[in-house]
Amino acid sequence: MSEVTKMLAGQLYDPTDPELAGQRLAAHRLCQQFNQTFEEQTADRQALVDQLLPDHRPGVFLQGPIFFDYGIHTHIGQNVYANANLTVLDTCDVTIGDNVMLGPNVTLATPLHPLRYQQRNLRTRADGSQYDLEYGKPLTIGANCWLASNVTVAGGVTIGAGSVIGAGSVVTRDIPANSLAVGNPCRVLRPITAADTLPEDEPTDA
Repeated sequence: MSEVTKMLAGQLYDPTDPELAGQRLAAHRLCQQFNQTFEEQTADRQALVDQLLPDHRPGVFLQGPIFFDYGIHTHIGQNVYANANLTVLDTCDVTIGDNVMLGPNVTLATPLHPLRYQQRNLRTRADGSQYDLEYGKPLTIGANCWLASNVTVAGGVTIGAGSVIGAGSVVTRDIPANSLAVGNPCRVLRPITAADTLPEDEPTDA
């Protein structure tokens, strides 16, 4: 079984594998190129996003700077907005639904490391090169969610559609749909209901 297959299956794998290292370097290069563009360079940015994130639907806006570990394992729906400093460590699949809003400094992190240092520490091959063993779990953010600033979502988590995650939260367990959740660790405060509707002015004719 290849190291790529092991990684995507959530098994222990060697991240120094040449195929994986090449995929990461390609993604990191594209992120760096994106981060060197100006916001008004829409065509250049779109071309880079298309390469970095081949599985995305229309209307994705990344404010930048951005960092993706692989990009090819991230799946993004339509009309998704991400504010500054989005970090996505997609060693396993990261799925982001339609109409998701991500505040500044959001981190989506699928990688995990063994709890026992005997498995976690660096190992040395016969040729003197070093490696470690890691694994990961996929994460999913349902449609119509808003993650406020400085939210971290751990691997293995599913955030249900329509939920709001408060600023600074660390999400380590599943969040039901249409929930307001905050804290570290993140906990559900209450459902989001029609009572949360804010008043709107009627549009006026120009």
